[in-house]
Amino acid sequence: MADGTLAAPRPAAIDGTRANGMQRFARRRSTIAFLMALPLLLVVLGLVAYPAGYGIYLSTLNRRMTANIGLGNYEILFDSDTFWDVAFQSCVFALSAVFLKALIGFWLAHMLHHIPAKGQRKWRGMLLVPWVIPPALSTLGWWWMFDPTYSSINYILNIFAVPSVPWLGEAWWARSAIIIVNVWYGAPFFMIMYLAALKSVPEQLYEAAAIDGATSWQRLRYITLPMMANIISITVLFSLIVTFANYDIVRVLTNGGPRDLTHVFASYAFQVGILAGNIPRGAAVSLFMVPMLAVCAFFVLRGVTRRNKEQM
Repeated sequence: MADGTLAAPRPAAIDGTRANGMQRFARRRSTIAFLMALPLLLVVLGLVAYPAGYGIYLSTLNRRMTANIGLGNYEILFDSDTFWDVAFQSCVFALSAVFLKALIGFWLAHMLHHIPAKGQRKWRGMLLVPWVIPPALSTLGWWWMFDPTYSSINYILNIFAVPSVPWLGEAWWARSAIIIVNVWYGAPFFMIMYLAALKSVPEQLYEAAAIDGATSWQRLRYITLPMMANIISITVLFSLIVTFANYDIVRVLTNGGPRDLTHVFASYAFQVGILAGNIPRGAAVSLFMVPMLAVCAFFVLRGVTRRNKEQM
């Protein structure tokens, strides 16, 4: 002090009271946050956790659902050639469709990104139409186009002297048709996600790269893709989960035919569990994709976490 006297030390009780007050406030805020999130937690518990647990329980029952047979349904599936064909078809379908959707979506987003704002809104609206239409309805339209008798696609091919294609009559063409419809439906989702990511990349980076003489390929490789890596990973993971669980496209377009060669996990689980009346085995089929998707999610999310740490 100016008069040479020392200020009295602050009583420890005041600091303790203030600390206790802050702790009580923090606890109260966490309690309020928990109460506000409780409805959502109950929804997740009721619509996700309980059905998943009940599905696991069902998969351990016999066909009449009167006794627990443990892993018996899984053992029967592992000995079935049809099930392994379904697993192979599901992987081919999901990986091919997701790869094509990501590629086409990125190309569309890159093209839209360089269109002026006025025209961009118009094109965005038109390109999002396939994603907005209900999948079952749009797939029915595709079914008419693939129909062997009235196929408009084959009609156009015949005009150019190309023979008609048995779109839904042969396994290879039927699988290709399912992938085409899924890509047509899902590519706009990738487009809009990637377009939002492109908008967040600072233009100064491209300007600096252009001054340094970087080509368009080098700007794409060293600026665009690294800046979009997390969005690309999360979008691919989300689409992979949805595509593996796809049901309506296969159900409407081929119903698993010909000869059960276009079934995926979801449609085969419906056939076994509902149509054939073996609900426990159908539950086992549907649960088989969980460990596969869990492994994919682990590696994708680990890559996202590692990139976030490197950027910090």
